[in-house]
Amino acid sequence: MSEKIQTLRDSAAMRWTALLLLALGMFCSYIFMDILSPIKDLMESTRGWSSSAFGTEEGAEVFLNVFVFFLIFAGIILDKMGVRFTAVLSGAVMLVGALIKWYAVTDSFMNSGLATWFTNNLNYIPLFDELGVSPFYEGMPASAKFAAVGFMIFGCGVEMAGITVSRGIVKWFKGREMALAMGSEMALARLGVATCMIFSPYFAKLGGSINVSRSVAFGVVLMMIALIMFIVYFFMDSKLDKQTGEAEEKDDPFKVSDIKLILKNKGFWLVSLLCVLYYSAIFPFQKYAVNMLQCNLSFSAVDPNSFWASESLTIYQYIVMLVVAATAFMSNFMKNKSIKYGLLLVSIAALICYCYMGYMRQSAESVFAVFPLLAVGITPILGNYVDHKGKAASMLVLGSLLLIACHLTFAFILPLFKGSAATGFIVAYLTILVLGSSFSLVPAALWPSVPKLVDSKIIGSAYALIFWIQNIGLWLFPILIGKVLDKTNPDIVQGLANGTLDAEQAAVSYNYTWPLVMLACLGIAALLIGLYLKVVDRQKHLGLEEPNIKPEVVEEIIPE
Repeated sequence: MSEKIQTLRDSAAMRWTALLLLALGMFCSYIFMDILSPIKDLMESTRGWSSSAFGTEEGAEVFLNVFVFFLIFAGIILDKMGVRFTAVLSGAVMLVGALIKWYAVTDSFMNSGLATWFTNNLNYIPLFDELGVSPFYEGMPASAKFAAVGFMIFGCGVEMAGITVSRGIVKWFKGREMALAMGSEMALARLGVATCMIFSPYFAKLGGSINVSRSVAFGVVLMMIALIMFIVYFFMDSKLDKQTGEAEEKDDPFKVSDIKLILKNKGFWLVSLLCVLYYSAIFPFQKYAVNMLQCNLSFSAVDPNSFWASESLTIYQYIVMLVVAATAFMSNFMKNKSIKYGLLLVSIAALICYCYMGYMRQSAESVFAVFPLLAVGITPILGNYVDHKGKAASMLVLGSLLLIACHLTFAFILPLFKGSAATGFIVAYLTILVLGSSFSLVPAALWPSVPKLVDSKIIGSAYALIFWIQNIGLWLFPILIGKVLDKTNPDIVQGLANGTLDAEQAAVSYNYTWPLVMLACLGIAALLIGLYLKVVDRQKHLGLEEPNIKPEVVEEIIPE
């Protein structure tokens, strides 16, 4: 061991344990964030949600963060109250919002007086309607309105958790393997996307009867687990402060003038714009991705008595998925090359096995569940590379190129193979894996760059501002995708309105070309900004292309 352990932070085991607690909390929140995404078709057929209603409800997640500036207040709370208090607060807020959303989609709510009230009210919101940013509209189903209220509250908690986790990683890993830590945290958290894609439909269809509230109830249980993780982290972080003598709640109090310093930083603005473009092209897409696959791939009915239609297959699929993720992730930390490449071979074999199971199951949600799997394996590699070699800005440019290619493939190439089931599945799998890997460049390269741009005492406010800017896109684009779908598929909208088209058939018949082109344009904008960021970095010496760990710093564990 080359460094003397004086505090918990100096122990590799302890700081990675702290990271695991934060990552597990975010893992659970990522599952709930997309809990309705793989069952959009069921929300349409059982709750009467149109694409516009679905998009408006999903976009409501970040409404309070954007228009009530809650994220700015969250940054202030984080700077004044510290990581551990804000982590527990965010967990509690997420749980409250999750409970409301769960009740909104239950059968009990559908026949309640509360449903009647939501049907008759919130059809016009002064000022917000004039500005065209209201989270509700006349004719929006009552369940969608109330679910939107719960999702707004959950959104406040999850974004607060996001900036808190980022600040917590900076606190425990600054000067050490910070990019690797951020990449690893996000790799585990995004495994929640795959978990959601597999288990949300599983619970909705459990026992042969369809009940969408079971999926959301599953998410509520996970929010309880997330809160427990943050509470455990609270005590661990408190012990660290006692050892270091830090008083995070009292040192460097927040001042409004700090925000002015952040806003004057050109590098900060470029990173913020990159962030909003990246996330707007991914997170809103995730909410529609399963339905997009349902509309663009040819799925055949599976014999209900076969193994491929059994409920137990879901468990087997998830076990295989965990093998893929675990072996790919662990390979990053193996110094023995035989073990390292052996784990990679196991991961690749398990991934092929998982893809085969998804094909045999003829399930769109199983196909999209591979989205984070490649990212789990390569995000730590990218983070480790940024820690020791740098080139963060260059990675963001590469990520933009991959983003553009993937969305254009979904828009124009995938539909060409709709009549060829096997080929269509292969194209879909490969494109989704590449898209997931492109997104892994963001936590590995973008987030660790923020501490290089602003002073450490206002890092919480800086992250809050970036998340607020990001949330504008996360609010806008789910709504835009839903509206564009309805506008570019008038025959479906009209067929549903006059009763000539069955809701179940309509839900899987949309043409997704123009929403996907819109998302590809976000990638083009990100590419241009990424190239300009490289120029600014060279002129201003921001250090974005420099490694996070300087040569003189020797760590006790550094993955090869």
